[in-house]
Amino acid sequence: MSKPEKKLFLLDAMALIYRAHFAFSKNPRINSKGMSTGAILGFTNSLLEILTKEKPTHIAICFDTAAPTFRHVQYEPYKAHREAQPEDISIAIPWVKRMAEAYQIPVLELDGYEADDIVGTFATKAGHMGFEVFMMTPDKDYAQLVQEHVYLYKPAFLGNSVEILGIPEVLAKFDIDHVDQVRDLLGLQGDSVDNIPGIPGVGAKTASKLLKEFGTVENLIANTDKLKGKLQENVIQFAQQGVLSKELATIHCEVPIEFDEELLRFKGPDEEKLKGIFNELEFRTLAKRIFGEPKKQETGSQMDLFGAPAPVISNESFEDEEPAEKKTAFTEVHDYHLIDTPELRKSLLKYLLLQKEVCFDTETTNIDSFEAELVGISFAYVVGEAYYIPVPEKFEDAKKIAEEFREVFESETITKIGQNIKYDMTVLKKYGVEVAGPLFDTMLAHYLVDPDTRHNMDVLAENYLNYSPISIETLIGKKGVKQGTMRDADLAAIKEYAAEDADITLQLKEKLEPEVEKYGMKKLLDEVEGPLVKVLSYMEYEGVKIDTDALSQMSGELEKASKIVEKEIYEIAGETFNIASPKQLGEILFDKLKLIDSPKKTKTGQYATGEDILSKLANEHPIANKILEFREYQKLKSTYVDALPLMISKIDGRVHTDYRQAVAATGRLSSNNPNLQNIPIRTEKGREIRKAFIPREEGYKIFSADYSQIELRIIAAFAKDESMIEAFKNGRDIHSTTAAKIFKKPLEEVDSDMRRIAKSANFGIIYGISAFGLAENLSISRTESKEIIDAYFTEFPAVKRYMDHIVNVAREQEYVTTILGRRRYLRDINSRNITIRGFAERNAINAPIQGSAADIIKIAMIRIHDWLIKEKMKTKMIMQVHDELVFDVHESELDVVKEKVVHFMENAISLEVPLEVGTGVGNNWLEAH
Repeated sequence: MSKPEKKLFLLDAMALIYRAHFAFSKNPRINSKGMSTGAILGFTNSLLEILTKEKPTHIAICFDTAAPTFRHVQYEPYKAHREAQPEDISIAIPWVKRMAEAYQIPVLELDGYEADDIVGTFATKAGHMGFEVFMMTPDKDYAQLVQEHVYLYKPAFLGNSVEILGIPEVLAKFDIDHVDQVRDLLGLQGDSVDNIPGIPGVGAKTASKLLKEFGTVENLIANTDKLKGKLQENVIQFAQQGVLSKELATIHCEVPIEFDEELLRFKGPDEEKLKGIFNELEFRTLAKRIFGEPKKQETGSQMDLFGAPAPVISNESFEDEEPAEKKTAFTEVHDYHLIDTPELRKSLLKYLLLQKEVCFDTETTNIDSFEAELVGISFAYVVGEAYYIPVPEKFEDAKKIAEEFREVFESETITKIGQNIKYDMTVLKKYGVEVAGPLFDTMLAHYLVDPDTRHNMDVLAENYLNYSPISIETLIGKKGVKQGTMRDADLAAIKEYAAEDADITLQLKEKLEPEVEKYGMKKLLDEVEGPLVKVLSYMEYEGVKIDTDALSQMSGELEKASKIVEKEIYEIAGETFNIASPKQLGEILFDKLKLIDSPKKTKTGQYATGEDILSKLANEHPIANKILEFREYQKLKSTYVDALPLMISKIDGRVHTDYRQAVAATGRLSSNNPNLQNIPIRTEKGREIRKAFIPREEGYKIFSADYSQIELRIIAAFAKDESMIEAFKNGRDIHSTTAAKIFKKPLEEVDSDMRRIAKSANFGIIYGISAFGLAENLSISRTESKEIIDAYFTEFPAVKRYMDHIVNVAREQEYVTTILGRRRYLRDINSRNITIRGFAERNAINAPIQGSAADIIKIAMIRIHDWLIKEKMKTKMIMQVHDELVFDVHESELDVVKEKVVHFMENAISLEVPLEVGTGVGNNWLEAH
């Protein structure tokens, strides 16, 4: 009898627990004790699946520990930007270990090493000992370990089937010549998940191309003379960073844990222990499936994974199972039509015009709506049916076909449904077609009912319809050097893909509309977010002109300033060193110069050299101030001054940012390419960047209108604090008024230092600042800061009452609302973890204020835009940044525009406290701001 195959499964516990947590995030499992069990259940289901389907002879579950690893020692920021571990996962970890014990599966972990390293060590050894080894994880980094007899086993997730990668699959997936180059690939492109920096400007395509030519990161660095342009600059400048990144991405296979073949052998579970755990967790259905009564069969009993008779499975809904198999275009009956003749288009148009609502979607060549060329348009108005209209590549011919459907798009009575419909509106605007009438954007609808999760169509389809849409990669290929565009795709495939988009979006509308009603968001969607889509589409389309000469001059000045400061730092330090290296910088500041007696250290034992540390030292030692100055110049140059010219469109010579409504949970707008919200304002050099934003042409000026202290005005109104309301109504300086109150001085005796402290208290308190935080901000003792906060609440008791009230409301209902009813969910407000709970409490105080400020400026934008269009003004609204609106104003319209903009902003919403708007005009944004 032949010896059975030795099959070893090594499970990356944390990656699988996180995956399970997110799989159940939309449909959480809470037992009768109030405990979230989704992550434990998801992990257990994954474990059961491989035990039943793959039947491993050997198995182990590998964990990370909380201790820092050698990678943290090498590179302080390694994984530093990761968000705090969700409480549900912290709860799940010990339960998963108990589950492993009940299944009699060994848990492998060792301080100083990650699970990757343990898996790598055991996989390498087992692969040479006659095992077929499967590393079970969704983490792509493990691909570097694949060899003969060792495979990467990516479990099924959200409709995707299991993926098993051997050597050929790894080479194809990463477009490399040999498996070991996975490390080089990660070293070049970096890894945002683990905060591995890589080499700037090198993505997956470029990395693959470079490795085909040079083989390794080290060989690339040795041959930089063969590179050109910006790539050459980056490889030279960030060479050591590339080598370090490769080292950080390398999985080490020499972890000092003994490989015990017998320990790894799967013996089956301890049924009593397993039943006890299932009972505690209330996994009743899972227990029934595993330990239930046998089903009688004529041909004998079917055995389950433990060798016991299979349970009877009823038709009941399994409350503790993962979602059912996803539906797809291949499993569902549908009727998608290609509309590719004038006669068919005319017929479709006739039916579209009879509808009360129509869903549409565009297919294009680019994710940038302003740069995109139209490839086709799809429509749907009955579930399961949709129509795809291809358009020619030539602009004028494409425009004629878009023109045929103008009557539908510009109808004021037909509701247009779409997913991220702003994109489609901006694309069509290029072809002379406006989208008018009521809108229903499924992305925005979901954002309003669940602002904290993802809103893309694939996720919504999976969560609401249990449907997995056709992947774009099936049409144009996987991301990388060989990926094409929709122009290259097969027409029949595009028809299925595009028509499905319209059909699924229509189905999502039917699911989301009742939820919008249920949560009281209909008015917010219909009167604010929906109309704002049109406003933002106009703003994006108009864009803003950039003065490249000013930026070029600024770049040179920043380079020169950086060199001067760098030299000054070396002179103070008495030696040259890498200022960008936290390790070297810490040694200079604290070992050599001894700036602090007991300097703070990071978890890895390195000195902390962050901005907070340096800011405290800036007034005590010149080197700290110089380092902050150096960092500012470097960031301004790379992030803004040198980057902005690259974003200018060749079509019209302007920058067209992408405004995003569905990102910030507070309701604030965000923007991308460029991120206008992040353009610096606090430093002189930072403010200079605004100089580069200029009017579109002769006869125009930049006009800015900015809400003054809107968040303080909102909290005064919410709290109904008479002192604050009276100060705002009488136009008194609120910070001086606050200082007079807390320092018990007449208003005229308040000095600048008192006002500074009061200002910090005013803004800090609405963000839930603690005595420690205020002390840090003001460089005073914690005792002094506590006295200031106590005095503040004594003088403004209504503010304290409001803050206590809103936190209690949040504890009761687990959400807070803005002035228009926008919800911010705070599901951790009753957490047993004091840090997590404290964060939620601060959000409970701040979210209604920030969110209401967002509501107010959105209403103002809609009214201003409508007025500009109605009056056919030459002036254009071009930017929204925080509480500020920026306009390209025609000089002949300046007075009337200023008057109307101020009127609409100050009267956007009625508050007991008056809203105030400051304005400015100039030849650039800096002059106007």
